[in-house]
Amino acid sequence: MKHSGQPEELTLADFDYALPEDLVAQHPAPGRAESRLLRLAGDAISDHAFSVLPGLLAPGDLLVFNDTRVIKARLAGERESGGRVEVLVERVLGPHEALAQIRASNAPRPGVRLCLAGAIDAEVTGRREDLFALRFAGAETVFELLERYGAVPLPPYITHAPVAEDEVRYQTVYARAPGAVAAPTAGLHFDAALLARLAEAGVRSAFLTLHVGAGTFQPVRAERIADHRMHEEWYDIPEATVAAVDAAHAAGRSVVAVGTTSLRALESGARDGALRAGQGETDLFVTPGYRFRVVDRLITNFHLPRSTLLMLVSAFAGMAPVRRAYRHAIAQRYRFFSYGDAMLVDRA
Repeated sequence: MKHSGQPEELTLADFDYALPEDLVAQHPAPGRAESRLLRLAGDAISDHAFSVLPGLLAPGDLLVFNDTRVIKARLAGERESGGRVEVLVERVLGPHEALAQIRASNAPRPGVRLCLAGAIDAEVTGRREDLFALRFAGAETVFELLERYGAVPLPPYITHAPVAEDEVRYQTVYARAPGAVAAPTAGLHFDAALLARLAEAGVRSAFLTLHVGAGTFQPVRAERIADHRMHEEWYDIPEATVAAVDAAHAAGRSVVAVGTTSLRALESGARDGALRAGQGETDLFVTPGYRFRVVDRLITNFHLPRSTLLMLVSAFAGMAPVRRAYRHAIAQRYRFFSYGDAMLVDRA
């Protein structure tokens, strides 16, 4: 599915805003649940600490988390013949194969050999659009090599080199399935204590997996958003999660997606109407005009101007309310993007 009901006339300018540079969070809050939370319900905006989330949900509401695990996907190195390269593994295809972005003075052709991190031998075997196919030599798997030699793939707007703090904090506490090259950042606000308090308050939890790709940071280059093509991401929705969603809706409770990735997976799993369990690839592009089938409320961070994620939130809560919420957040000096603060948003 390429596009979903968006008005043809919408352009990038409809999703632009000016953000003071000092509001881009470069480091996480001291504690995961010590961030701020903007509540957007229709036209009503209120300010909270993220730690009060149990009081903003009702017993029987269902939080759906993305349990993907960020891999150390960034590797620096050089061609065997000379010349520096930077590799960002986008997707692991098998024990010794992966697709990657490669930054180099000249695009490497099939057969070119790379030496990465001074220890890894890899060969370029082909190309799939903007990505390069790589085969890694040796007995260790791609995941094992990345864990040993790779660096945390921090977003481009975080300007410091990855440090030990990032290895812990650019990962959710419930991360399980390795494969993401960007964190599902709404989940970064949850710690074990908050999860326990939510359970004590009768809020239920379920999990799915969507491996976030580096395409989440790619700029929208088409002026008309109807012309934009989304990158594909792999997802898996377990039977238990479908049962939990069905039970919440049957009881009149809300399904709360923790992050845009959870929302995209759930809505992708319900393309034919009812939510179905299983694995798949999604290129779902959620923009104003999309009809939501599963998600009632959304927890999300503040997103980049002109981004597909801002378009998704605008589709969910309404373009005008989201504009007002962002103006309020800037005036109140909320912290933005991956290490920033969060919103709890009701569906319009």
